[in-house]
Amino acid sequence: MPATLLRIHPENPPQNRIQQAVDVLRKGGVIIYPTDTVYGIGCDVTNAKAVERVCRIKGIKPEKANLSFICYDLSHISDYAHGITTATYKVIKKALPGPFTFLFEASADAPRFGGVKRKTVGIRVPDNQIIRQLVKELGNPIVSTSVRESEETLEEYVTDPDLIYEKYRLLVDLVIDGGFGGNTPSTIVDCTNDDFDIVREGAGDIEPYL
Repeated sequence: MPATLLRIHPENPPQNRIQQAVDVLRKGGVIIYPTDTVYGIGCDVTNAKAVERVCRIKGIKPEKANLSFICYDLSHISDYAHGITTATYKVIKKALPGPFTFLFEASADAPRFGGVKRKTVGIRVPDNQIIRQLVKELGNPIVSTSVRESEETLEEYVTDPDLIYEKYRLLVDLVIDGGFGGNTPSTIVDCTNDDFDIVREGAGDIEPYL
C-alpha cells in the first residue's frame, strides 16, 4: 500500500496533521520528514523493528548504522549521552536548534541497534517546527538518517517532496511535504573528548558558538 503524502505548513504546523504523523510513528511506522537541512527518514527510537526497517531502506546493517536521534530540545540528551561537561553544554545550547549533529559518548540507556551497544550517539535538534513538534508530541526522540544518497546526482530527488514521495512511496508509511528541502546535510561535530572536532563539514558553522 503506497505511503500517505501529508502536506504540513512549515511555519505553523496544524496540530491535527502533526497528530496524524505521530499516530503512524506510534504504530511502528517509518516516515520521511523535513529538517533544517535535508529530508530525513526515521521512526520512534524505542521501536526496534521500525529501526531495522529504516536500516533496510538505506541498505545498512543495524549494528553498523550511524543513526542520529532527533530531539525536541536538550532535555533528552542526558538519557542517551554522558560525560557532557558544563563548557560543552553551553556551546551546544547556543548552537541548537540548528544544522548540527553532535556526537557524545553513549550512556548505558542508549538504544542498541542490532543488539550492539553504541560507543557514541549523534544528537540533532533541527531548526524546523514540523519535526520538532512531531518529537514533542511523540514524547520520544526519532531515529534519523538522511534521504540524501552519497552518490546522488539529481538534487531534485532529495529536495522536492513530490519526487521524494515518488521514490519512497512503496518503502515508507508517510511522507511529509513541508516545502523544498536543502541538499547540504548537517555538520557533524565530535564532542566525545570535550573538543569540537568537525567530522563532516555541512550546513552549520560551529565557530561562532565556541
